[in-house]
Amino acid sequence: MAKNLNELVASTFLEIAEGIESGSFAAKPKIALTGMGSEHGEANAIAGAQAAAKTGIDVYYIGTLEAEGVTTIHVADEEEGHKKMEELLDKKEVDGAVTMHFPFPIGVSTVGRSLTPGMGKSMYIATTTGTSSADRIEGMIKNAIYGIIAAKACGKTNPTVGILNVDGARQTEIALGQLKENGYDITFAESKRADGGLVLRGNDVLMGSADIMVCDSLSGNIMTKMLSSFNTGGSYEAIGDGYGPGIGEGYDKLVMIISRASGAPVIEGAIKYAAELVRGDIWAVAEKEFAAAKKAGLDEILKARKEASAGKSSEAEEVKAPPKEVVTSQIAGIEIMDLEDGVQSLWKVGIYAESGMGCTGPIVLVNESKTEAAVEALRKAGYIQ
Repeated sequence: MAKNLNELVASTFLEIAEGIESGSFAAKPKIALTGMGSEHGEANAIAGAQAAAKTGIDVYYIGTLEAEGVTTIHVADEEEGHKKMEELLDKKEVDGAVTMHFPFPIGVSTVGRSLTPGMGKSMYIATTTGTSSADRIEGMIKNAIYGIIAAKACGKTNPTVGILNVDGARQTEIALGQLKENGYDITFAESKRADGGLVLRGNDVLMGSADIMVCDSLSGNIMTKMLSSFNTGGSYEAIGDGYGPGIGEGYDKLVMIISRASGAPVIEGAIKYAAELVRGDIWAVAEKEFAAAKKAGLDEILKARKEASAGKSSEAEEVKAPPKEVVTSQIAGIEIMDLEDGVQSLWKVGIYAESGMGCTGPIVLVNESKTEAAVEALRKAGYIQ
């Protein structure tokens, strides 16, 4: 009995000492790291683990090496390491895990966090791996919500959302605008380029014009790699916090992704990012955000978008162009993949139009006198906002 009491007292004083040292008396997040498989060797991985452990995180290293301040769980190889990681997560023996690959189900994708060089500002990249939806636009709409969840869980109460200027950006903009009109709490970013807008370009990526950059996973993956290793020639990811946690409706495993090229600083950042998400109760934040988005009509917006897309693709009739006119008025904001369909929708209502490419993206060209009517027709058909 005396021994148990002594152990309890010793444990309590140790927790107090650690709290004074770290500045936090909250329970330490428990984060596992699989270290085998890195292109830079296990020593690189455990160095990142050891650095993160010094910041008030219980780090469990799954591999063959040991280091002061880190709990090592010995495994023979990478495959056994992954099995051990999943076992620890399933048994709730750790709060989250950092690993180099993971088979997320469809509907789940990862929100990375990178350091932008222009202002030294962190930016959430939504998303970087995984597949939010088999439909590209639906995936990007969901990615925006995933990004908001990650940012809010890390303490950003009002994160700004921008959309990378890739295929699907304009349709994503329309859908997010509808969500906002219906009451979903979303704050749009503004491009730092002279023409503004929430569809952002490469300059905005470098300047960190948005807290959250929405894109498809392939583009996000490339951006993350570029931002993390542009100073090292690409072989060593030295900056940022990795590819982030897998997020999706109903998903409740905190699995963070890093790359085989991730260096110790990125591994350290990924573990710290995981700990922030644990402290911020990411799954409670996710539940709240998904409920708010659904209340604002997310399911209906996605359904209407799919139906409109199916309707457009089924229109096989040949449309004849009206008599040619001088076209000098530019209408921006149409998706590149919808450009020709948009032009033909104007032909159908008797407005001559041509497609073009302006400095900010695809444009529809019409006669000056027809601009207002053309804008209204395109908006009614769902091609612009």
